[in-house]
Amino acid sequence: MSEQFLYFLQQMFNGVTLGSTYALIAIGYTMVYGIIGMINFAHGEVYMIGSYVSFMIIAALMMMGIDTSWLLVAAGFVGAIVIASAYGWSIERVAYRPVRNSKRLIALISAIGMSIFLQNYVSLTQGSRDVALPSLFNGQWVVGHSDSFSATITTMQLVIWVVTFIAMLA
Repeated sequence: MSEQFLYFLQQMFNGVTLGSTYALIAIGYTMVYGIIGMINFAHGEVYMIGSYVSFMIIAALMMMGIDTSWLLVAAGFVGAIVIASAYGWSIERVAYRPVRNSKRLIALISAIGMSIFLQNYVSLTQGSRDVALPSLFNGQWVVGHSDSFSATITTMQLVIWVVTFIAMLA
């Protein structure tokens, strides 16, 4: 295969993965809007907090010598769900419930304020640097290669695609 086609194919795989991640977040926005009838601008920040919690749990377990991928993922997933749910519940009680019957602009300002608060809260408590989880799924498949370029699909990309597909069906 030509190098240009392989590059296009790799970028297509990367784009589908990024689009799948955005689709998962959009499904969450849609569910929240359908339930409470307002846009939760802090939705992304709750995802961020869940990610940090997952990172801390997985890093702590790895430092204790636990390196079983499924156990690390399960513990990180459960911890993220519990803490993100607690944050979501707290946000609803503090920022949204008091203004639920107010004008929509007031609820919008409250949602934006909560988003800004959570961004700064995490920045102050965790620092403003990027944090990356170690790769838990190390496999990859070479779809095509030339002398200087290979198009691959990683196990993590497949996991993201499958989770997104299942969420879209639900």
